[in-house]
Amino acid sequence: MAAGNEVTATYYIQHHLQNLTFGNHPELGWKFASTAAEAAEMGFWAIHVDTMGWSIAMGLLFIWLFRKAGKMATTGVPGGLQNVVEIIFEFIENTVRSAFHGKNPIIAPLALTLFVWIFLMNSLKVIPVDYFPELFARLGVEYMKIVPTTDVNATMGMALGVFMLIIYYSIKVKGVGGFARELSLTPFNFWLLIPFNLVLEVVGLLVKPFSLAMRLFGNMFAGEVIFILIALLPFWAIWLLDVPWAIFHILIVTLQAFIFTVLTIVYLSAAHEQH
Repeated sequence: MAAGNEVTATYYIQHHLQNLTFGNHPELGWKFASTAAEAAEMGFWAIHVDTMGWSIAMGLLFIWLFRKAGKMATTGVPGGLQNVVEIIFEFIENTVRSAFHGKNPIIAPLALTLFVWIFLMNSLKVIPVDYFPELFARLGVEYMKIVPTTDVNATMGMALGVFMLIIYYSIKVKGVGGFARELSLTPFNFWLLIPFNLVLEVVGLLVKPFSLAMRLFGNMFAGEVIFILIALLPFWAIWLLDVPWAIFHILIVTLQAFIFTVLTIVYLSAAHEQH
């Protein structure tokens, strides 16, 4: 009986951590993966459909909410949605003013988009872990992982987008020569130490997207695993632990969105600095 329970618990955890994957299998062709092994064998030619779908859905929700708030905006007594949007807007505006020291009208909208989008994706975690998997199972969909930020592909995609902006503005503001000098003559402004400087600076540059992606993914994935483990407990223990953990995780959800946004602003601010 213990072995059976162990197998059941293991399958439950693996099932809830498996993405709905569509791709090209070497032997089976284009199809949805029915096992984790099939998904792994698809390699590069695989897409996590649930990650893509829920991240796009949260992006559309963000656009719809802020568009609605803009249309409903009034100079009189504001409604609840307008109050929330104004608070978020002022919070991001103050954060950009304190952390970004260049002049770029793109940074504030980018920071606002990142913060709200990541917050909405993270917030899907407070939905009970069994709700959507069971709902989609009844519709014939075997796997459904609804929190995009628990997928390293999503967090790495956002981080690489930020990284490309860092490179773009570093070259645009400083020029190719200025950016090359920054990499080769920092921190030691001596030509014999250029190889050492390059190693330090290039590694530091490449670490930025990796740290952005893995910090967000690690925190969200760990929280997801804990929710799944709580769901395996007896009924009384679920109510005792799930609600406090969900309340606590709301703080984590907000904090991780904030950290990703602030680090993006700081990195882009450094890209705009001319030494």
